[in-house]
Amino acid sequence: MDIFDYHAQKSMESSRPLAERMRPRDLTEFIGQAHVVGDEALIRRAIEKDQIFSMILWGPPGCGKTTLAKIIAGETDSYFTHFSAVLAGVKEIRAVIEEARNQRKLYRKKTVLFVDEIHRFNKSQQDAFLHHVESGLITLIGATTENPSFEVIAPLLSRCRVITLNMLSEDEIGAIITGALEDRQRGLGQANLVLDQDAFAYLVRIADGDARVALNGLEITASVVATEQDRSGDTEITRIALDRIESALQEKALLYDKTGEEHYNLISALHKSLRGSDPDAALYWLMRMLEAGEDPLYIARRMVRFASEDVGNADPRALGVALDAMEAFKFIGRPEGELALVQAAVYLATAPKSNSIYKAYKKVQVDIKQSGALPVPMHIRNAPTGLMRDLGYAKGYKYAHEYPEAYTPQEYLPDKLKGRKYYHPPGRGYEKTIKERLDRWREMRDGADDDKRK
Repeated sequence: MDIFDYHAQKSMESSRPLAERMRPRDLTEFIGQAHVVGDEALIRRAIEKDQIFSMILWGPPGCGKTTLAKIIAGETDSYFTHFSAVLAGVKEIRAVIEEARNQRKLYRKKTVLFVDEIHRFNKSQQDAFLHHVESGLITLIGATTENPSFEVIAPLLSRCRVITLNMLSEDEIGAIITGALEDRQRGLGQANLVLDQDAFAYLVRIADGDARVALNGLEITASVVATEQDRSGDTEITRIALDRIESALQEKALLYDKTGEEHYNLISALHKSLRGSDPDAALYWLMRMLEAGEDPLYIARRMVRFASEDVGNADPRALGVALDAMEAFKFIGRPEGELALVQAAVYLATAPKSNSIYKAYKKVQVDIKQSGALPVPMHIRNAPTGLMRDLGYAKGYKYAHEYPEAYTPQEYLPDKLKGRKYYHPPGRGYEKTIKERLDRWREMRDGADDDKRK
């Protein structure tokens, strides 16, 4: 390589995005996912023994799926080819299969085919892989953010091992940012940048577990600082404060600590606003949390809990609405999916309220702790054998469907808890109907008990 080629290559390298330049080259540089790449973990052992297998890497954006696929190919001296399910079709798949045959015949190399967003392949495209994965001609590594059991056809799924990758932790994102700041060849080490503690924490937080987002944010900030340095001629160490990152990214960091008091204060405010049937306040606290970088799925889980604890059977649809909102967010992602959470919050806030399910749950817990494992009454035990029937199992059981309204008075609780009433629905929402029905049934049962005593 002459000097002109050298400088051209250096120029091309520096023009690549920071996230691409800092992509780990081997497992020693790979951060996170210790459960699959740590010492004695599955993928590390497969690489060391040169026994890689077809797999589907399932995990959130920016957790290292593409990087891991490239490392697997590189460390096993395989031919690596990569294309996106969004752009490629059966024609491109056939071309890859032909190239894999050439690599094996001419160079004795295995082919690792990495398919990004494999869930976007239709059935015919996925079918095109089947025979060649099974024959071992290609080692398929698919990447997806969606549940592969829903998105990948069963025959292909059965030939691949699903590897679940986790969202990167804040410590892992921090380590990635630190590495980029210190690396003088591929990173920003020569720029002499130092992030203030709150600025560093902000960059980690807005990344939300996505290494690419973290490095893109750092690169934008560094580029703004570099422009300012050029104007001033300053080449000393540059400290970057929170307001400079905010200015560079054109965002404002809200006061929020996802592990501290403010985290619990805000979720408490949201919960109490929902319970108090105030949709306006609920929306405010919901958006405060989302804008501050809270995990939307944490909020969704809390709303699912709220639907049972504070709405319950006053509106049985509330639980479905909360679950649908969570699934919608998983399907769409940010920011569009946030609207589903907003819709659910308004529904929950305006639904009739009842905590009778929660109160019944707590009462049952107390009785179980105090009474222990009480025996099942004989008449409601199953009796699949003659011996069990002879012992009295199922004797005297009344089959409800043989009676008017499919109900007949009968005791189902253990003898020691006979007559206990845990669930007391108020006359609100759908529980008004439930209460009327239960009152009638309980009256029939109490009457039957009186007849027995006579």
